[in-house]
Amino acid sequence: MEDILELAKRRGFLWPSFEIYGGASGFYDYGPLGAALKNRVENLWRRFFVIGEGYMEISSPNLGVSEIFVASGHVGHFADPVVSCSECGESFRADHLLKESGVETDGMSYEEIESGLKDKGVICISCGGELSKISTFNLMFKTAIGAGGRTGYLRPETAQNIFILFNRLYEFYRKKLPFGVAQLGRAYRNEISPRQGLLRLREFSQAEIEVFVDPRSKETHPRFSEVAKVKLNMVPGERPEAEMVAGEAVKKGIIAHEFLAYHIVRTYQYLVGVGIPSDKIRFRQHKKTEMAHYACDCWDAEVRTERYGWVEVVGIADRTDYDLKSHITESGVDMSAFVRFDAAQVVEKTILAPHMKKLGPVFRKDAGLVGELISNSDPTGLKGDGSLDITFNGESVNVKPEMFEVKTVVERVEGEKIVPHVIEPSFGIDRIIYCILESAHREEERSGEMRTVLSLKPVVAPYDVAVFSLVSKDGLDEKAVEVFEQLKEKGLLVLFDTSGTIGRRYARSDEIGVPKAITVDFRTLDDSTVTVRNRDTMEQERVKIDELAQVLTKTL
Repeated sequence: MEDILELAKRRGFLWPSFEIYGGASGFYDYGPLGAALKNRVENLWRRFFVIGEGYMEISSPNLGVSEIFVASGHVGHFADPVVSCSECGESFRADHLLKESGVETDGMSYEEIESGLKDKGVICISCGGELSKISTFNLMFKTAIGAGGRTGYLRPETAQNIFILFNRLYEFYRKKLPFGVAQLGRAYRNEISPRQGLLRLREFSQAEIEVFVDPRSKETHPRFSEVAKVKLNMVPGERPEAEMVAGEAVKKGIIAHEFLAYHIVRTYQYLVGVGIPSDKIRFRQHKKTEMAHYACDCWDAEVRTERYGWVEVVGIADRTDYDLKSHITESGVDMSAFVRFDAAQVVEKTILAPHMKKLGPVFRKDAGLVGELISNSDPTGLKGDGSLDITFNGESVNVKPEMFEVKTVVERVEGEKIVPHVIEPSFGIDRIIYCILESAHREEERSGEMRTVLSLKPVVAPYDVAVFSLVSKDGLDEKAVEVFEQLKEKGLLVLFDTSGTIGRRYARSDEIGVPKAITVDFRTLDDSTVTVRNRDTMEQERVKIDELAQVLTKTL
């Protein structure tokens, strides 16, 4: 890990943020090479899911009003257990301290964690002082919006923006299920004591997809046959790790249904696509004790790292209808979808009919909205006195029985309203980048000398190709500039380096992961060919300059 971080800092991939002011843990700047790598990792994600799956992308504000996060449960429940040192005052995440002492903490209560810390004799890792009792720390960054001071929060995930836009997105997709929506952006969590580099940040990049499905048809995915035979390393619940094809996992009920399994496989294909070896990837199912209350099934894509062991990089969950129902309750806005029957049905049903003349004097300009909320309410939800509780402007309002009528009507019904379920693959981009760097980094001996190589896949490498001149004289530099400009015009990312010997330039380009290096030499002036060197094998071939862009595009 130290070698990788040293290389990342020295060559401009990653730099600790705010260095001239002493820094702050949990924040990193991506330098020029890191930003290029990150952009390519994100663009490949778009190729897989926006282009490949047709999940159109949106971009929403990083700051949200408090009502969003009250509805989602983040205000009340998005918290971690914290302990503080009685001597130096430093705070730590309690479950992480216990985990570092060799205890598996998944699913443990705060009381169990506190007891475990005491049993293991865990003390402050900074000064050796005694630790306090566990308290709860909410991880969201809170702020005030405008002069009026409306409470807002930096978003802890990108998903909620998609949920609250459901009605507009449903219209955009011509009111047909299923449809998927993607969002790639920044998220913020005020981590207690981040000490794991890119694996635990206070500001990070998240790429999330929300696929809205009819709960009655998620058992089958229209393209599942394309992935059914893909073999995965799986850790199902309490059972040991095993290799299994996706179709078999669904058939045996290990993965809940085809929609979830399809996205697990596509996640696997993406991770392999960015350069993580397949034998370092596994999918671990959440145990019952750790399953989120809103999920009916959830799997983590984990990557085996040298420094941190198995690291979660993607979560793939069936979130059921929890999110939309929570926002319906909090906002009072109908967020259902209309699903048509194969043939119309004649049904007898009980409805609530609002008396608008009685609602008007009480609710004035909001009478229409209240009437709609009454009409959309379930008659079985009436209270004992015949009144009805509705959520209006974020508050519970009691509507008296004389303001509406309970009717039995016969209707010709074309379909029914349902609240869609959500399948969510959520990607941690920064964690994936760390795993890419660690997987690609190697040191090897060639001709009695050690060389460092980042064997990045060309699709994510910060440069496509490097262009060098053998020496800086006799017109070779000028010819190299011509080649450089020609390749740029073809849309390739090109590194041009004239500093030091050709051997040193090769070494630098290998170290930052450039797949191909082109050298303009004296032969170039005679026959208009250049040397193309492969980073991983160090093999070389002569290629005509006129054919260079075509050859590189094909091999990269």
